[in-house]
Amino acid sequence: MLAETICSAVSAAGLGIAAIAAYRKRFLSAARIAAYALVPLGLVMTGAVAWIAGTAFSPVAWAGFGLLGLAWLLFLSTRAVERRRAGGGRAAVAEPAPRAAAPGAQAPPRAVTGKPRTAEPTGDDFSDIEAILKKHGI
Repeated sequence: MLAETICSAVSAAGLGIAAIAAYRKRFLSAARIAAYALVPLGLVMTGAVAWIAGTAFSPVAWAGFGLLGLAWLLFLSTRAVERRRAGGGRAAVAEPAPRAAAPGAQAPPRAVTGKPRTAEPTGDDFSDIEAILKKHGI
């Protein structure tokens, strides 16, 4: 009885807010608020609120929910054991081999090891830059 009264009051308050929104020319939000406000009243009229209130205070219903939870845990545990048994007999999946780099592609960056990078001695450090500049006519 109390739940039905609360749902009716919530619906009435929501419809009042929807009316205020419609008065302010916000018809889309007024329609949305009215839709939300009618849900509790619809639940009361269908008897869903009475069923939920009766279920919430029933020890038999709570025992039923407990049994459903236990059944769910049993399904999950048997599924996990089944997967473990099926996965144990198979050979390990090999990692894919790295793909060959395309000609002219740059090498991937080196992993950071924490060691300072030493400069590799080359004859002319700017020869590659000069080649690029010459190629573009600069």
